Amino acid sequence: MTTNVEKSSGLVAGIAAGLLALVAFGAYGEAGPRQAVAVLIGGVAGLSLYHASFGFTAAWRRIVTERRGGGLRAQFVLILLTSAVSFPLIAWGNQLGWPTGGFVFPFGVAAALGAFMFGVGMQLGGGCGSGTLFTAGGGSTRMMITLAAFVLGSVAATAHLHLWGQLPKLPPMSLIREFGPHGAFLLTALVLGCLAFLMIRIERGAHGEIAAPARTVSVIRGPWSPMMGAIMLALVGIATFVVVGRPWGITSAFALWGAKIFHAAGIPVDTWHYWTWQRGALENSVLRDTTSVMDFGIILGAMLAAAMAGKFAPVWRLSRRDVLTAIAGGLLMGYGARLAYGCNIGAYLGGLVSGSLHGWLWLLFGFLGSLAGTRLRLRLGMG
Repeated sequence: MTTNVEKSSGLVAGIAAGLLALVAFGAYGEAGPRQAVAVLIGGVAGLSLYHASFGFTAAWRRIVTERRGGGLRAQFVLILLTSAVSFPLIAWGNQLGWPTGGFVFPFGVAAALGAFMFGVGMQLGGGCGSGTLFTAGGGSTRMMITLAAFVLGSVAATAHLHLWGQLPKLPPMSLIREFGPHGAFLLTALVLGCLAFLMIRIERGAHGEIAAPARTVSVIRGPWSPMMGAIMLALVGIATFVVVGRPWGITSAFALWGAKIFHAAGIPVDTWHYWTWQRGALENSVLRDTTSVMDFGIILGAMLAAAMAGKFAPVWRLSRRDVLTAIAGGLLMGYGARLAYGCNIGAYLGGLVSGSLHGWLWLLFGFLGSLAGTRLRLRLGMG
């Protein structure tokens, strides 16, 4: 017999799949087939993130609190698999008739502060950019609060971004341009290999051995191993390069959503310096914004995954600490992401798979912020 849980899960899965198809159809009508495919890529990302529990936040915290580095090593595999395709595409895509650009930005005082703020915020909020989306889509009411604060922090930062931009910064540097795609890949692999070796030394020193990796139980229902998650997310990143022509991003959409809400409420965001050169995005349908439709896909893909796993069960009773830390974390991540060219996906992952120096610097300051945020979590009794 079919249980009530199975019926409920089937209903939620049907709603998620229907909404995903509806968003893809709307994106197709607004911007054509590539936009519709972008929605589906986002859906695969959401499903993969949920089934693999592939979060940057917990992995960064576990190496500090538990001396376990498996999550970090899975991230390094994701970076290398994506870079193996993205570096040649960025270098030679124009000659091959497949123009592809990377995220290569300057990095200075504002970006360092922003990455640090983001690191603190993701530990308080309980998720990074992608983590906030997939856990909210999976039914976490607390992460819905984090997401709302994330949006508010993002749009608030756009009011001051031109002032932050006047602070000192290093010029943009592309490893692909300096060393070629092969040299850039070897250098990236060398650094990540050294970091992975360090993680192994730390873990063995604390526990005597490396923790056995989790196994994939079911491709459909999950859970997935971290390595399967890394492979699937690398495919997401590569598909984004091929279809969209740039790296995967998350948080620029949050600023747009907030600006549209502010504009509808009569707040003149269109006069802010940031939006004077993005007036088209402000005036057009949100379905024309590729990052937005991919984010919608992530939320709905995670909702579908949670339903298939039989785990979509929102909890509506939250403690005051849960609510306040979710708000504080979301605000810090939103503001910080705009200062630092994005979050763990757009700035850290997107920067590294673009061969940009700013991705490495984001990792440094983001991790320092995460370390401070982890200590703050412990002081607040958050575990």
